[in-house]
Amino acid sequence: MTATHETIPSPEIYGPGTFVDKSFLAVPDDARRVFEILANATPNFTKSSRVWDSVKFEGHDRPMIPGPLKAPVVAAALHAMCGVVANELLATRDSPELAEQGVTVNTDHAAIWLGSILTVKLNGSDLSERLHEGEASASIFDHDFQKGVFDSPLRLRTTAIYPTKTSGVWYQLHGSLHADTVLEAIGVDPTTKCKSPAEAYRVIREQTLKFSADELEMMMVKNGFCGSICHTPEGWGKTLMGKRLQSHPLVNYSLQSHAVRTPVSPLPAVPDDKRPLAGIKVLELVRIIAGPVIGTTLAALGADVIRVNCSKLPDLNALQLTLNAGVRTIDLDLTIDEDVARLRELVQDVDIFIQGFRPGSLERKGFGLNNLLETAGKRGKGIVYVEENAYGPDGPYHERPGWQQIGDAASGASFVTGRSLGHTDGTSVLPPLPISDMTTGLVGALGALMALRDRTWSGGSYRVLSSLVAADAISLRPEIGLYSPDVVRETNEVFKWEVMEPSQYVSELLVVVLNGWKRVFPDYFADGSSIMTVFENSHWGHLQFLSPVVRLANDSVTPRWTTPSVPLCHYPRNTSWI
Repeated sequence: MTATHETIPSPEIYGPGTFVDKSFLAVPDDARRVFEILANATPNFTKSSRVWDSVKFEGHDRPMIPGPLKAPVVAAALHAMCGVVANELLATRDSPELAEQGVTVNTDHAAIWLGSILTVKLNGSDLSERLHEGEASASIFDHDFQKGVFDSPLRLRTTAIYPTKTSGVWYQLHGSLHADTVLEAIGVDPTTKCKSPAEAYRVIREQTLKFSADELEMMMVKNGFCGSICHTPEGWGKTLMGKRLQSHPLVNYSLQSHAVRTPVSPLPAVPDDKRPLAGIKVLELVRIIAGPVIGTTLAALGADVIRVNCSKLPDLNALQLTLNAGVRTIDLDLTIDEDVARLRELVQDVDIFIQGFRPGSLERKGFGLNNLLETAGKRGKGIVYVEENAYGPDGPYHERPGWQQIGDAASGASFVTGRSLGHTDGTSVLPPLPISDMTTGLVGALGALMALRDRTWSGGSYRVLSSLVAADAISLRPEIGLYSPDVVRETNEVFKWEVMEPSQYVSELLVVVLNGWKRVFPDYFADGSSIMTVFENSHWGHLQFLSPVVRLANDSVTPRWTTPSVPLCHYPRNTSWI
């Protein structure tokens, strides 16, 4: 067990409801500490001291992202937990002693993983250098899935943080891939010509200042749009929604006791693949980042993953290059009866079903939780139903849509980031990485692994739910702590971060972080890097991107992708399980 580490209230530093480290703890040691905190707090996670002692953390001592949030430490701990459960699955399938065979996590790798969507080299060219105002060059893609969602400065800056008429309270607007309707709701003509993103930000800012924060919130609720007040951590914790979310564990999975109790489902044995999930079938209906992270994480562990998208719906082009690693993709339109029937055929054999749509929407199509529990009961084999959403399993905001930025704003992470940048007037700034998206995906994958493990031990079907706001809020917990201003300042001096502002989109902030990393740790991003995976002949040519974080004791079972990323909607619609 690790030594006691103290945190103290820091309302005068980072705002109400924040806690700062009393003393600095090296990142690998802090990851060990947080691993034990999360392991203790997670129902049904092993409490074996021998297993915990088999987990090792390594890496540089000092933090490597801007600001006080310990998201890389939390991510490292969660990756290690995934490794522990992977070993339990191996022990169940192959040999009991494998439960204690060891897990290693490099905390530098875990930090870079939070920005892995842009740690890509394609035919020798760095993807992040091809970005312009948050949009990857469409010339490298066969099909432009972005469909113009960022094709004007005004649309790009619809997703940004703005001041309101309420003194000291800022608001996270979100275009949600349909910016025009949001602009119209706040009184901005979407056809307004702006010469630059800075001008667009000024146009929208002039309008948000006409409304109080509560008025903007109700405007978004009334229209079914995304958006959130930039709460302080204390302010969010006092809301009814915040209280409801805090009543649930971060890794939230449960046996569906009301469903038909299906028998134990042994893990399949695949002679030429020893990874923990070899032979497990995963079907995912997901978009953007959080949901796809679940599927590609399970694919690295050996699962056969089919990702379903509809080519009529927008997505972000660049994400295909990393988040489809090890995955097959097909195009199905659930407004077409024939495609619904095809999806229903795939569901018949699935072990894990992942969906990231707004709560209730897939139920109306016949693919809600109870629909699939009924399918599982009829076939006599349990299912793991994984949902990722913004606000968690229940509460007054449960059905509200949300994206990464909503988690950042609601939880207090954006407010804290603003304070760390020297703002004392409520100015809020996005955390500099897609932390809530990536962490939500990782928590969803961990929940899926634990549920699948329980299915092999006890049978039954399970529900897993991972929340964007919860994924952000965990880094703000008193027991986790925030880095002191001195530590943040020292990190800034090492990496020489560029400007970070409320107007910036997540990809713009991510490029700021990547540029700092490449200056300080160029070897991590070089050709032949020890933490990179290379496919010589992907659909797009030579492709290099970040490898899975977890290392198990035996290379034959360590997570890895055996096939490169492919475009969305790539395989024929009659694609079936291997």
